[in-house]
Amino acid sequence: MAGDSGKKEEMSKVKIISTSHVKPGKMIGRKECQLVTFDLPYLAFYYNQKLLFYKCGEFEEKVEKLKDGLRVVLEEFYQLAGKLGKGEDGVFRVEYDDDMDGVEVVEATAMEIGIEELAAEDGTASFKDLIPYNGVLNLEGLHRPLLSVQVTKLKDGVAMGCAFNHAILDGTSTWHFMSSWAQICSGSNSVSVSPFLERTKVRNTRVKLDLSLPPNPVNGDANQGPQLREKLFRFSEAAIDKIKSKVNSTPPSDSSKPFSTFQSLAYHVWHHVTLARELKPQDYTVFTLFADCRKRVDPPMPESYFGNLIHAIFTVTAAGLLLANPPQFGASLVQKAIEAHNAKAIEERNKEWEAAPKIFEYKDAGVNCVAVGSSPRFKVYDVDFGWGKPEGVRSGSNNRFDGMVYLYQGKSGGRSIDVEIALEAGALEKLEKDKEFVLEV
Repeated sequence: MAGDSGKKEEMSKVKIISTSHVKPGKMIGRKECQLVTFDLPYLAFYYNQKLLFYKCGEFEEKVEKLKDGLRVVLEEFYQLAGKLGKGEDGVFRVEYDDDMDGVEVVEATAMEIGIEELAAEDGTASFKDLIPYNGVLNLEGLHRPLLSVQVTKLKDGVAMGCAFNHAILDGTSTWHFMSSWAQICSGSNSVSVSPFLERTKVRNTRVKLDLSLPPNPVNGDANQGPQLREKLFRFSEAAIDKIKSKVNSTPPSDSSKPFSTFQSLAYHVWHHVTLARELKPQDYTVFTLFADCRKRVDPPMPESYFGNLIHAIFTVTAAGLLLANPPQFGASLVQKAIEAHNAKAIEERNKEWEAAPKIFEYKDAGVNCVAVGSSPRFKVYDVDFGWGKPEGVRSGSNNRFDGMVYLYQGKSGGRSIDVEIALEAGALEKLEKDKEFVLEV
C-alpha cells in the first residue's frame, strides 16, 4: 500500500484556504445564447484544464490583482461567469444573469512544491491538486460555474490552475480570454480585442438534445483502462527544422504544396507512437486533429469568435503501411484530411450531425489513435499578468486517453514546440528510448 500513502502525502501538500466568486464589474442584465452545432458534441467531455506556473512572491497581492482584473475582463467575457441552461424545447444555451455566482476562485497553498519540480514533472499526477474540477463533466455546468480558477502559493512562486467548460469555448477562445485577462492585470484599461459573442451567426439550427447527467458521473480520474503515463517532449527549433526537412525531402507525389510544420510534426509523432505500440501490420491506426474552422466556414468568422468553432478531422491507415512507406505517405494523409475539410465539408458534417446528434465521449477519437489538441500557435508564454512570463504551461488530467497529444509553443520560443503525450506506460517507455523520435539535436 506504499503507493496509496504516497498519494495521500502528495495530496496533503495542497491545502485549500478559501473559495470565493468573482462577477463582472458592472451590471449586464439577463443574457442568453443558444449553444450551436459546433458546441454541443462536447457536453459529455470533461472540463478543459490548464496549468500555468510563475516565479514570483507576494501571493496575497497577486490574488487580489487577479480578482480585480477578472472583474474587468468578465464585463466582455460575461458568458464565462454564467451557467449552462436548457430551454423548454430541450435546446442547450449559455445563460448569464447579474444574480449568478460568477467565476469560482479558489486560494490554496502548497509550500512543499517548487517551480522546478513542476517544470520537470513528466505526468499530471502532481498537477492534479493544483487544478480544480478533476473528473467533472461539462454537462455539470448546468449547476456549477463555467470557469473555476485555483491560485496556489508555492515554495517559490504561484500556480494558476484553470478549468473551463469545454461546451462553451475551444482553445482559441480560451487563450483569447487568458491573454485579455493578463493585459488588464498588466495595466490596460480595456480588452484590446472584444470577444465576438454571437455564436448563432455561424450556425443557428436549434438542436434538441435529451441529455442528463449519468447517475454516478466518474469522479477523480477520468482514465479507466490501461495504465497511462504522460510526458512532455521538448523539440528545439533545430529538431523541428530537421523533422520538417526530412518529411519534405521528397515532395508530395501529386505536386501539392510542401508539408507544413504541423503536418510534419503530426506525421513524426504518429509514426513513432505507432512504432512504440508494436502494432501488427494489419492493425488500423487513426490520426485525429481538432481543426479551427473560423476561417474555413462560409462566411468566415473573426478570430475573436467566442465559442467552439472546431471539428475533429480523422484519417486512418494500416500500421504496416504507415511504417513501411516513406514519410510523405503519412504526411500526405494528414495534409489531405486537413485540406478536404473546407466550407462544403463542414456544412455536410453539421447537417449530418443535426439529423442524428451524437454526443462524443472524450475518448471517441478512434482505434490505436493519435489525437492532437491545442496548438503551438497559441501564445501561451505571453500570458503575463504583470509578474513575468510563465515558467511552464501544461494540461490537466481531464480528457486524457491513450494517444492524446497536446502541442504548445515551446518555452524556448521561436519555432520550438512542446509535445505533451499520454500513452499506455509500456509504449511511452519505448517512445522515450527512441532516439529517432526524441532527436536531441
